[in-house]
Amino acid sequence: MSLLIRNGFVYDPINDVKGEIMDIAVKDGKIVEKVNERTAKMIDCSGMVVMPGGIDIHTHIAGSEVNAGRLLRPEDHYKDVEIKTLTTRSGVGHSIPSTFTTGYRYTRMGYTMICNPSMPPLEARHTHEELEDTPIVDKATFPLLGDWWFALEYLREGMIKECAAHTAWMLSATKGYAIKIVNPGGAEAWGFGRNVKDLDDPVPNFGVTPREIIRGLCKVNRILNLPHTIHVHTNRLGQPGNYLTTIETMRSVEDLSNGCDPVIHITHCQFSAFKGDDWATLRSGAEEIAKYVNRHSHVTLDMGQIVFTNTTTMTADGPWQYTLYELTGNKWVNHDVETETTAGIVPFVYRRKSYVHATMWSIGLELALLVEDPWKIYLTTDHPNGAPFTTYPRIISWLMSRKARERILKRINKRARKRSLLPSIDREYSLYEVAIATRAGQAKALGLTDKGHLGVGADADIAVYGFNPRQTDASRDYRVVRKAFEKAAYTIKSGEIVAKNGVITKKTEGRTFWVDLGISSCAEAASCPEILQDMKKRFRDYWTVELENYFIPEAFLKSSMPIQVKSEV
Repeated sequence: MSLLIRNGFVYDPINDVKGEIMDIAVKDGKIVEKVNERTAKMIDCSGMVVMPGGIDIHTHIAGSEVNAGRLLRPEDHYKDVEIKTLTTRSGVGHSIPSTFTTGYRYTRMGYTMICNPSMPPLEARHTHEELEDTPIVDKATFPLLGDWWFALEYLREGMIKECAAHTAWMLSATKGYAIKIVNPGGAEAWGFGRNVKDLDDPVPNFGVTPREIIRGLCKVNRILNLPHTIHVHTNRLGQPGNYLTTIETMRSVEDLSNGCDPVIHITHCQFSAFKGDDWATLRSGAEEIAKYVNRHSHVTLDMGQIVFTNTTTMTADGPWQYTLYELTGNKWVNHDVETETTAGIVPFVYRRKSYVHATMWSIGLELALLVEDPWKIYLTTDHPNGAPFTTYPRIISWLMSRKARERILKRINKRARKRSLLPSIDREYSLYEVAIATRAGQAKALGLTDKGHLGVGADADIAVYGFNPRQTDASRDYRVVRKAFEKAAYTIKSGEIVAKNGVITKKTEGRTFWVDLGISSCAEAASCPEILQDMKKRFRDYWTVELENYFIPEAFLKSSMPIQVKSEV
């Protein structure tokens, strides 16, 4: 199928296109230089905004953790219901929507690629089953490796190459895309009812420190030449005073950068940007973190913005979820995944009149507005931890309009309002910067060269929004902008029109992206038979499955998209 998208105001930051009126030609799922105008389907986008399809670098949408949340919260099912149509299936869920519903809602907003950031390797099969069940959008998933026993033992001994070999096998075995680290060392300590206090607090029974885990896996990432940096949920997340830990985490890998390319991504940074000694003295550490990021090029962030709503928190940071359970008294699920990681789930309501919640709301926006380079910070809510992903249009309106921010500021806790940095910040995002924060920047951070832009050869993933940027003042008319981003005029996925004015018009199958390191079976677990035999023995001793049953073959994925990687292993 050929398409010709005509006369739209195009925002394509990777190609430095800033709202120019252009035509975009599409053929066979790719953007091309030109098509036959007599046979191509025309879409007149006069007076509309055209961007690459949206990308979400961090959203919990599949796997055992998410499914446990669905079971824990039957009351969440009835708040948002998807009605069956001739094209779509019915579905439910406000903060934890069902798989089909997830795909439809992202598609309506013009999103075409999403990353599930928290996969216990042992539960990879179930995660991939749910990703395959999520329609239209492309997907990737990040295995949790920061507290994996193999990694802890090799890093303790300084055996970086051996750790890289095993990590390569694990990524291939689980069909993962990036190395995810959550509360390094703390998740393993939680198996013994403990946590780690700081970057240099040794992990019980292993003797390795969080600093050594972060630095070691950063080196592994470089050896393997993975497309994305290590993806780090910091120690002491959610605790007053943790902004110092976040800055020290970024500083700990400064020397591993070549001076221009990022080597670490700090995820949902809002939750890791707290000053203060306790909840009563909580304040924003956004300014200090932003100053550090502005001076250094080796780090990227995503916001983790909260929205005042009823949602569900879920993370592999088991000790933090227990703390949240103690703070709220809400329902709580705790899960220990054998030798690999942990998880916890707690329902949560963010309230405007709560001093702590209002301060958190302010911190996320402060980070996005104080980090000067939009290529360094991306829009997320850590769905569903800060809010459901369906709130992204609202957050875009806050970024683009000081007036919209002031409207919320007038309604939040008075003490939090007085301490907020937002009244002193005049900056308002342009559409070009929004395109970076929601598309181009995330594609670049993920190393997805065929996504996040509209250049010739790119995947034909395109979003069209129904407002004229030359006639709409986003600062004043922020409601118009928000409404447009809620329901894309057109969402085009792989060259096919899949949504029009927020209505799903065609259900297609998205692809699952994973890094192909040239390992196709468990027999290629390492470079020598001795290590393979050691792995088999450890699986018999510590896992509930045999090594041979752990590896997920490519054929298991219905629509596989391997990314070829040439590594030093």
